[in-house]
Amino acid sequence: MDSFKDKVVIVTGAGGGLGRAHAMEFARRGAKVVVNDLGSSADGSGASDMADQVVEDIRKAGGIAIANKASVSDRVAAKSIVDDAVSEFGTVDILVNNAGILRDKSFKNMSLDDWDLVMNVHLNGTAYVTHAAWPIMYEKNYGRILFTSSTSGIFGNFGQANYGAAKMGMLGLMNVLAIEGASHNIKVNTLAPAAATRLTNTIPGRDEDLTNVDPARAPDLVTPAVLFMCREDAPTNKTIMASGGNFAIAGIFKNDGVAYGVDATLERLLADEDQLLDMSDAHEGWNRAGSAAR
Repeated sequence: MDSFKDKVVIVTGAGGGLGRAHAMEFARRGAKVVVNDLGSSADGSGASDMADQVVEDIRKAGGIAIANKASVSDRVAAKSIVDDAVSEFGTVDILVNNAGILRDKSFKNMSLDDWDLVMNVHLNGTAYVTHAAWPIMYEKNYGRILFTSSTSGIFGNFGQANYGAAKMGMLGLMNVLAIEGASHNIKVNTLAPAAATRLTNTIPGRDEDLTNVDPARAPDLVTPAVLFMCREDAPTNKTIMASGGNFAIAGIFKNDGVAYGVDATLERLLADEDQLLDMSDAHEGWNRAGSAAR
């Protein structure tokens, strides 16, 4: 069993669903876990003691954990999550950014308040907690950071403009931080999960019995990807799609395109439209050299 013994792990949004599954498994493998959850409903309102329950479950199983009920969307509160980890356990080794809410509406019907709320929790919240943990990891030349994206961001989904934009933003943040952290052994990856949770149950047409989850939709079938991307020998700058025990890499690809240099015109582009849109020769990454001029 790949051990995380004595690693200090923060999991945000760990009061239920995916976050709980991640926190429980890290603890089972010997990690000291900070279970963060505001305890709110799927739309971010209200509060409860969900984090306390997960900590109790971990301790009953012989693990080590503490609860934190701060909101990731508040800069000061987000920093307190990291502060609690350092105060209780001395450091932070692994950060799993999982907290999230939904405010789904078609873009035409979406208020800017709904836009801001989702962006603040998902994208800003991820940045706030990561920003607080970054100096600690940088100083000790070790860190594993995971962002949580979604197929709604990578591929799009009706009624989730705010959520999709925030989730695609995770990939941009990962791309940059993987570069900036490389020289200090900080590895940054992204998860695009699918599972039955109270969050997904708010999606129109989705009403799964969370007390008797379809085994193929169980959150703990996603967790192996989290462990894979947070282990000692983890890759960096990768996005893993995970659902029902199935795992695949998602990436950003480009083709060789067309290149005209100073002779570029709309007419030339239109004439070569088929070549421009042809992805048969696509490859991952950015080819800075580009194609030869025609």
